[in-house]
Amino acid sequence: MKLLCLASASIVLVSASAALADGDPVAGAVVFRKCGACHTATAPDNRVGPSLMGIVGRPVASKPDYAYSPAMKAFGADGKVWDETLLRKYLPAPQFLVKGIRMTFPGLKSDKDLDNLIAYLKNPAAAR
Repeated sequence: MKLLCLASASIVLVSASAALADGDPVAGAVVFRKCGACHTATAPDNRVGPSLMGIVGRPVASKPDYAYSPAMKAFGADGKVWDETLLRKYLPAPQFLVKGIRMTFPGLKSDKDLDNLIAYLKNPAAAR
């Protein structure tokens, strides 16, 4: 009986966390406006910051035509990849996670904004 209860609780927790991870890419496009002065997510062109097109799954500081700060290069030197977990650590306080970066963005404090922004970054075409 205990095993059955634990299994049921595990299923509920996994389902809940999966639901929390789902965001709305249309709402994420609105959140991305905070990033749009320096980044694009729908074109490969860099602005003040690198293009974020295809960022989910890309190694940190790996866009070949962008001059990353030494701090960002060092942060990615061990092979980190921009996956959902790392984006969730980075986006609320970029300067806290990577000391010495040039980006001045204060971060996203809302879990809902994070969910939506990550959904948008995964699939910007879904916001059209």
